[in-house]
Amino acid sequence: MTANSGNFVRANGTDIHYVEEGQGMPLVLLHGGMVSTNPIWAPTPVSYAAHMQILAGRYRVIAPDTRGCGRTVHDGGIVTFDQLADDVLALIEALDLDRPLIAGFSEGGITATVAGIRSPDRFRGIVNDAGYDLFNPQAPSFAMMRQILGGSPTATQADPEAFAQTFTENEQMSPMFELLKADEDGGQGDGHWAEYLRLAFHRTTEHPGYTFEDFAKITAPTLILTGDRDDFCTLDDGATAYRQLASGEFAVLPGTAHIITPAKIELTLDFFNRHLEAS
Repeated sequence: MTANSGNFVRANGTDIHYVEEGQGMPLVLLHGGMVSTNPIWAPTPVSYAAHMQILAGRYRVIAPDTRGCGRTVHDGGIVTFDQLADDVLALIEALDLDRPLIAGFSEGGITATVAGIRSPDRFRGIVNDAGYDLFNPQAPSFAMMRQILGGSPTATQADPEAFAQTFTENEQMSPMFELLKADEDGGQGDGHWAEYLRLAFHRTTEHPGYTFEDFAKITAPTLILTGDRDDFCTLDDGATAYRQLASGEFAVLPGTAHIITPAKIELTLDFFNRHLEAS
């Protein structure tokens, strides 16, 4: 199957937009925060868009837009990780996927893991790439996200104006802000980028209700993946998460920050390939 950008499926009460590429064993691929499946993100290191062809060379990749992000509309109210996990589980059912693989980066890794905790028998393998920080109730990520989305480490709601000022005043970050606006406004109308920040604020600044102890409920082979320069996901927390897994691996890439790299994609493919061959 060739790539396309016009697929929608009704699941968990909303029309989930997804892109699909490749054939064979299904791999559900979950994007991180502030990006979507839109190919305009391909030049950035925080998106799977640039890696779709490599992943699709081995699997049938199904990459949905998070509720309220990209072209997947949310009908109002806060969006929790439980809801995002239920969206994924409903997507799997709606597309009649038989125990797919699942991988996610950052926010997508959190969602993939929550789905694995809530429905352990639904996946053949899980990769959590830099998405385990929020399982630590004391993680510095909560204050970091309040600063990013709300303009202050003690913010109680998103502040789109402060966000815009921070990004536009930074020469390196300004292009990311322009991509965010083009993506979100192009998907759901002018000004949606600000609404997206409001939706993202709640779930990324509050503990999701699961801890590392809940990783013991996951039965699928699971890879915890991070870089040794990741500002959000610490090596200590990664090791703690790994030790709780019934069938787990822990990989740390040197000189790597909170980004997706070709080396991470290679490790993800190797992990899935090895466990599928062994099953």
